[in-house]
Amino acid sequence: MVLVHSPSVGPSTWVPVAQCLHRRGVDAVVPNLRHVGTGGPPYWPRVAGTVAEAMGQLDEPGPVLLVAHSNAGLFLPVVTGVSRRTVAGAILVDAAVPAEGGPSEVVPPEFLEFLRGLADDRRRLPRWTDWWPDEDIASLLPDPVMRAQVVDDQPRLPLDYYEQTVPVPGAWWSVPCAYLQFSAAYDSEAARARRAGWPVRVLRGEHLHQVVDPDGVTDALVRIAADIA
Repeated sequence: MVLVHSPSVGPSTWVPVAQCLHRRGVDAVVPNLRHVGTGGPPYWPRVAGTVAEAMGQLDEPGPVLLVAHSNAGLFLPVVTGVSRRTVAGAILVDAAVPAEGGPSEVVPPEFLEFLRGLADDRRRLPRWTDWWPDEDIASLLPDPVMRAQVVDDQPRLPLDYYEQTVPVPGAWWSVPCAYLQFSAAYDSEAARARRAGWPVRVLRGEHLHQVVDPDGVTDALVRIAADIA
């Protein structure tokens, strides 16, 4: 499994699940995308190339299963397009579903206006957890040690990362996909997955539930992998 974190946060959001997978004998890697906001647009080729390169860290040869959280879901089509390994399937986890009829917007226009209000004079945004009240982040990540790790692991992205669109190559729609939903905020994305005919499972929790309950999320991923095998 290739566990792709949202570029808005850091690899620590998938590391606990990767450790659970390793203990169960599943080869897994977490590509580090903290650098993708450097160097100016376009940013999506940097995401796709980094994920494809990280597949070389897997011990086992052969096809891979992509697992993406949050807005990392939008990059799976371009990752599939550059991967030198066969992509056997994809699981989107509380994630944005790529657009069906053209490029995907990273965020909708109304949310982009919110982000423009947060950007500094250099058009750079605060860390993702700084967008929200402290009590909201504490409810997402109740354990203070893990919360500190996730907070420290985040990049500060440029505003134009969120202004970009991400291509959706037609070959993407032949990849077997499934959806794992945590939070009610992703009801509409889970509904899109159902309309596309994807298997959808629900594991109730907050948006970063993979950090809070890595064993439960690992169980769900293993079951879903069997659904699309």
